[in-house]
Amino acid sequence: VTEERDRAVDFSDAYYNVNQALVGLADTPITEVTSVADLKEFQLGAQVGTTSLQYIQDTIQPAQEPRVYDTSNDVVAALNGEQIDGIVVDLPTAFFLVGSGEVENGAVVGQFPSAGGEQEHFGMLFEEGNPLRDCVNEALATLKDDGTLDEIQEQWLSENTDAPVLE
Repeated sequence: VTEERDRAVDFSDAYYNVNQALVGLADTPITEVTSVADLKEFQLGAQVGTTSLQYIQDTIQPAQEPRVYDTSNDVVAALNGEQIDGIVVDLPTAFFLVGSGEVENGAVVGQFPSAGGEQEHFGMLFEEGNPLRDCVNEALATLKDDGTLDEIQEQWLSENTDAPVLE
């Protein structure tokens, strides 16, 4: 969810807070970084139009312009082909790419703190003015209030995410 995107569509209330993360190939120098400053000299890549690309440009500010790809598959292929040193994606995607083997011999190097003090979050997408959004928001509120949403996140996301914060 971003302000720019929200001008074109409607989003539900947040259902999951998310951080950006760094994926690299295991046993390469990028897997040794411990801070954002350590990333300045690496060639990073991201998909066009993503908050990941925005995070690279605005927060990491590498010495080299990031390589920008049309699709997620293209970014992954570039990393697998060693055309770039690392990719920035949201944390759940990072764990999927490494855990599924999409990134061959991949490693989740770490996650980044929120940029500018603003927490990124996921929301469901609706056509502008769709009345179903209000129904979904009611359902989300119920899931939050009774603890179900926390339980789902704990079981499927939190227990499976061990990535240091790269500050």
